[in-house]
Amino acid sequence: MTNIYDVLVTPPDIVSHHLNHAGQNVLTIASWVIAAGVLVLAGWLSRRAKHPIFVCMVLASGVAALAEPLYDVMFSLYFYSGHGMQKTYTVFDIPQPVWAYSGYAILYGLPAMFIVKEIGEGKMTPTRLWAWAGVELLESCVFEIAGINLGTYTYWGPHVFRIWHYRSSSRAGGRAGHVLRGGLREPALPDDRDVAERGRPGDLPVTMLGANFGAGWAVIVAIHAHEANVWWVRAATLVSIATAALLVRLVIALIPPPGNAADLPRAEPAGRVLAHN
Repeated sequence: MTNIYDVLVTPPDIVSHHLNHAGQNVLTIASWVIAAGVLVLAGWLSRRAKHPIFVCMVLASGVAALAEPLYDVMFSLYFYSGHGMQKTYTVFDIPQPVWAYSGYAILYGLPAMFIVKEIGEGKMTPTRLWAWAGVELLESCVFEIAGINLGTYTYWGPHVFRIWHYRSSSRAGGRAGHVLRGGLREPALPDDRDVAERGRPGDLPVTMLGANFGAGWAVIVAIHAHEANVWWVRAATLVSIATAALLVRLVIALIPPPGNAADLPRAEPAGRVLAHN
């Protein structure tokens, strides 16, 4: 009987692959400098909004990074280790680099902040939301292509449709759906405008796993199936791409009506209405 851990374990040649220390330093320093700027921006936006929502979103993205090992084992990702790796902890024999948290702040926290900001200002429309999905897709591709080609990690296994060694399909699509879903928690009702304006930062860790695994389920099954072949993986990848696009389309239904949330009238609480009657 095959142990599931044996099926998901990283191949020895991947584990023993050399880590590019110069690439690691570039990625670590650059990502943390940018992440620091994101946190400063979040503080400025929170001060303007007189609510810590934006700072909380950045911090929540860091919490979501703690779940990265679950993604790694499901999608066959391995961070090159060995002597000199700057890591935090190891899960499923996959070491987690220190730049994972700064990367999450950039890829998850930053776009979600601007989405919530536009919702609060009443500027969000379906077209703008699709544009933000495109921005997240591009941001994901640039970050991961850089990280992979700098020699800091890799996606192993029978992934297809790679762009410069990056399996961009459901990863980027799922990430876009996660960011949009995290910024748009639920439809804004007349008595819930503050929710539409402030968002739900605590959702980011949940939506990270939900969107990536939900949109990428077909790829997860295909790359780990014993009977899989290249055509099966290609078909599964196309299913995941379509699912990610559908996820973005469904999120559009959560866009609040136009208008500044602070200027829109609030509905009378049901309890108060009953009391008056």
